Amino acid sequence: MKNLDCGVVIKPSKEGIIRLFVKGADKGFKACIDNVISTEHNVTLGSREHRTLLGTCKYKAGLCEHFMAACAFLRINSVDVYLSVEEFPIFDGSSKVWVELFKEAGLTDKPKKQTIYTVKEPVYYINGKTSLVILPDDDLNITYSVNYDHCDLKRQWVSFNPDNHDEIIEARTFGFYKDLKKYQMLGFAHGVTIENTLGLTDEGYTTNVRSDKEPIKHKILDLFGDIYQTGVSPLDLKCRILVKEAGHAVHIKAAKLLKDKLVKIK
Repeated sequence: MKNLDCGVVIKPSKEGIIRLFVKGADKGFKACIDNVISTEHNVTLGSREHRTLLGTCKYKAGLCEHFMAACAFLRINSVDVYLSVEEFPIFDGSSKVWVELFKEAGLTDKPKKQTIYTVKEPVYYINGKTSLVILPDDDLNITYSVNYDHCDLKRQWVSFNPDNHDEIIEARTFGFYKDLKKYQMLGFAHGVTIENTLGLTDEGYTTNVRSDKEPIKHKILDLFGDIYQTGVSPLDLKCRILVKEAGHAVHIKAAKLLKDKLVKIK
């Protein structure tokens, strides 16, 4: 499998949604929780209106989470995105480039009007050692814990706060270097480079980390992108979010529950 060049054109819209057009399709589909068709290794969105006879989606877009996280951080909610292939470019494995490109285009993270939400009752998703809990609170509080077989990531946690805002945005995707060949044989991770992926080894990392506990911060970044599939940025939530050893599948399942329990408070 060879790497593909991906062209992306983003245009302002008045529709009030993030809409994706893939490979020249004349009709786009909304980036939203109801259009998530896969959470295997990344989040893939698809047009359910264009299902084939086999039940697959004719038009789909993979690796949406980093783009959606950038939109969540900047509160971008009305653009049309045109993709030349069925996947967003990975860039450096974080949301940093997306945020920089949006800001270069004149977008800011200070909307004229901000709507604030909380939850009318607690949201729980628990499955074995994995859990995600969302509770009403006076502000946004996110704590993410992991327990990986790695010297720096055993029983560790990171909390999101205004001081590590930029560290979350620039946190790169990661994986165990010893598993790379296995995933490539299965058709995944062919675009992995030392620039766009933080490789975990038994002794540490394959490259220098951008900040302490960068892999856990990337999990928070993914969470931002996945929760934004509800249409509400985590920055606009007055909630406490507690996550333990989760991933895209759990994020999306919890986001589906969250969508029906959101209440506007401002």
